[in-house]
Amino acid sequence: MGRAKKSVKADSTHVVAYLRVSSQEQADSGLGLAAQRATIEAEAARRGWNIVAWHEDAGLSGKTLARAGLTAALADVEEHRAAAIVAAKLDRLSRSLLDFAALMDRARRGGWGLVALDLQVDTTTPGGEMMANVLAVFAQYERRLIGQRTRDALAALKADGASLGRPTGLPAEVLDRIVADHAAGAGWSELARALNAEGVPTAQGGARWHPSTVRYVCLAATERAAAR
Repeated sequence: MGRAKKSVKADSTHVVAYLRVSSQEQADSGLGLAAQRATIEAEAARRGWNIVAWHEDAGLSGKTLARAGLTAALADVEEHRAAAIVAAKLDRLSRSLLDFAALMDRARRGGWGLVALDLQVDTTTPGGEMMANVLAVFAQYERRLIGQRTRDALAALKADGASLGRPTGLPAEVLDRIVADHAAGAGWSELARALNAEGVPTAQGGARWHPSTVRYVCLAATERAAAR
């Protein structure tokens, strides 16, 4: 009988650092890349961490996890080049508690750590893990609030006589993107501006999205998903 294969683990002192600013925050010294770097370097010196890589997303929103720098940091921990991802502030990793809860679950399943220094979130320590679990409770609360708001909006539309059928002509990836971005905190006007800027055609092939159209599409897609 063959010997059990040993699980591969990164050196517990090896970490990757993650930095992010959006374009609106470039001038804010409290959120600047240099300030975040200094905070992480000071904590690394205190705890004896070896920062094996720095990853950053400059000029990108934290409303989605689809960022090149964060993707690279995740690859480092999941391919065992580092034992944890460290960020100076929780909202540098994500502005959505739902997305952050998903990251924490991914870290737990992958056996690597997630550290946000401002809120003392650190899944590698008992106290830091407790704080992470507290945030997970709030994420669940946020998820239920989103669901309730969606149900209330659907009820209001139905009361007005709206029929929420399938928004024909829209690819599944467009529907999924609208639902996911709204769940992450994007408003109807913001979503409409983004779709218009990218030249995404409407269900009827038009070139102009309106907030009311985005709202209808999102709620209709959510209703179909709930009915499955």
